[in-house]
Amino acid sequence: MTYTAHIDTFARDHLPPRAQWPKLIFELPELQYPERLNCAVELLDRNIVQGNGARIAIIGADGAAWTYVELLDRVNQITHVLRDDMGLVPGNRVLLRGANSPMYAACWLAVVKAGMIAVGTMPLLRAKELTDMITKAEVGAALCDVRLIDELRIAQAQCPVLKTVVNYYDPSPAGLEARMQGRSTDCIAAPTAVEDTCMIAFTSGTTGKPKGTMHFHRDVLAAADCFPRSIIKTLPDDRFIGSPPLAFTFGLGGLLLFPLRVGASTVLIERAMPEAFLPLIERHRASVLFTAPTSYRAMALQLAGGGPRPDLSSLRKCVSAGEALAAGTRKLWRDATGIEIIDGIGSTELLHMFISHTEAEARPGATGKPIPGYRARVVDDAGNPVSPGKVGRLAVQGPTGCRYLADDRQRTYVQDGWNYTGDAYSIDEDGYFVYQARTDDMIISAGYNIAGPEVESALSMHMAVAECGVVGVADAARGQVVTAFVVLKSGHNGDAEMVKALQDFVKQVIAPYKYPRAIRFVAALPRTETGKLQRYRLRQLGKGE
Repeated sequence: MTYTAHIDTFARDHLPPRAQWPKLIFELPELQYPERLNCAVELLDRNIVQGNGARIAIIGADGAAWTYVELLDRVNQITHVLRDDMGLVPGNRVLLRGANSPMYAACWLAVVKAGMIAVGTMPLLRAKELTDMITKAEVGAALCDVRLIDELRIAQAQCPVLKTVVNYYDPSPAGLEARMQGRSTDCIAAPTAVEDTCMIAFTSGTTGKPKGTMHFHRDVLAAADCFPRSIIKTLPDDRFIGSPPLAFTFGLGGLLLFPLRVGASTVLIERAMPEAFLPLIERHRASVLFTAPTSYRAMALQLAGGGPRPDLSSLRKCVSAGEALAAGTRKLWRDATGIEIIDGIGSTELLHMFISHTEAEARPGATGKPIPGYRARVVDDAGNPVSPGKVGRLAVQGPTGCRYLADDRQRTYVQDGWNYTGDAYSIDEDGYFVYQARTDDMIISAGYNIAGPEVESALSMHMAVAECGVVGVADAARGQVVTAFVVLKSGHNGDAEMVKALQDFVKQVIAPYKYPRAIRFVAALPRTETGKLQRYRLRQLGKGE
């Protein structure tokens, strides 16, 4: 048995058999890591050694800033609380519950530095969802923002395994801050192995069935050493800002791992609504923005609507992920700001991005090419690469890969050493990967294969459309009917005249057979907390469930 620092071996005991792991590749020199590795030390302590102690690390919603030294002091104190006060040992799972904040970030780093396993949870999750995660990961302890304790208390009553809950932002003597008082700011990190699990990330639930994905200390650094280095080209003077929760791997990478890896700073906003971003970018002189396509569209429309224009001159990189970036949204943002969005696709299973592009390589409608460190291909159902322009299944390999926590779906996601992400893609003549849909979201209508996101992209170009979602709804005559759920901009009526106008518009933008034969106007679209469209709920609405 290989070395592990974990006294509690739950994670190792519940990994898939190694034969079911994807093939991992470490071709880049920066991906060569030692056998003993604690990623929290590399992300935080290393900055002190490199002379970055006085630099700003994290800025909270109230504007208060922590330097790297101040962040390290708090992380070390929390680590002592975890070990000495709460009695936890390496390998124990610790649930983290809270909105994006400096304390959430410090708790995540402390859990990992102590050799434990961080289980991040979205702030809006209810007791049932928390119960499922606690039960699946056998979580024995939690650090929770006291403002979000109610649902966790309900879950705890159903989960005997969850024995200890400590609240932060709690002024009482039992709160985490009180327990930190008097604790040493010096701390020795757990001597974890490169393949010790440091986090279990649950998928965001776009299909309604979240899965726990297990990531090693090595995976965290690999994610931070690939996409941001080659695509964003991060700098120590960058200031990151964004909307995705730290419990979502897109947010964990973009708002914590990536800035810390280069000694940069990050602004953590508790409620990152699109309308609040523009003044925050101006206030904090942010240079790198991470958010979803829906936020870029909302901000672009806000800028185009007139009124005082914020100073966005500090902004140099804008990164989009979470769902497909419509060509119309890309153009709206570029017209409003002069900045080309960096699109990309990643997954919780692979931790972060694996296909993207730089601004110079941007191509409307295309996600990009595999980033350095990763390989990708598009294959048919037999696993054979398809010809350019043909739609198939996306398969990926790299330094990170899928390892589900005790889940039979491992065999479906990983086949022949490749990660099958569940996305339908094609590759154009120039090698660009072009997103079509989730493989289970392809609409087959009257014998035609139609990608819902392509229809959404066309609809989103209409001046009356604020946002939309497109799915296939069962139909006796056609098999499925292309059905659009549309949120209209203020001042437009969802009547029969608008239905025809939108249908005619789509027929002019893409092949006429792809137009939505059914259009329903709604006040809002169902989304996960990370902003992803929940198409399975649209299909339920379409069937009248």
